Amino acid sequence: MKSLKKIALLVVFPLLLAGCGGVGSLEFPGVYKIGIPQGNIITQEMVDQLRPGMTKRQVIFVMGTPLVRDPYHQDRWDYVYNYQPGGGVRGQERVSVFFVNDQLVNFTGDFVPTSAATETEESTASDSD
Repeated sequence: MKSLKKIALLVVFPLLLAGCGGVGSLEFPGVYKIGIPQGNIITQEMVDQLRPGMTKRQVIFVMGTPLVRDPYHQDRWDYVYNYQPGGGVRGQERVSVFFVNDQLVNFTGDFVPTSAATETEESTASDSD
């Protein structure tokens, strides 16, 4: 009977000790930790396709459904992407899209249009003149 108590104590004590250290304090070497993506994946190619005057449907086609639609500010959509590689530092990317009369007027965030996208838009505008 005493040996059974000792075995139970040897099994339960390390589990209790691990629980006291807080979340993530117990590291097991060689254990695979999965990356955790959350939100809308945002790429530079997506941002380069955004143009002033696009409708909300066109923006959804390019960027996907926004993560945050504020019911009090219907003309602002927020796209947020969080990624935490297994055991690494969490990163976050954001893009906010603004509309007036259901047409895109501006966007801000961690991405800016590349110069190639801007040059293509300017050359298209000058060709139509």
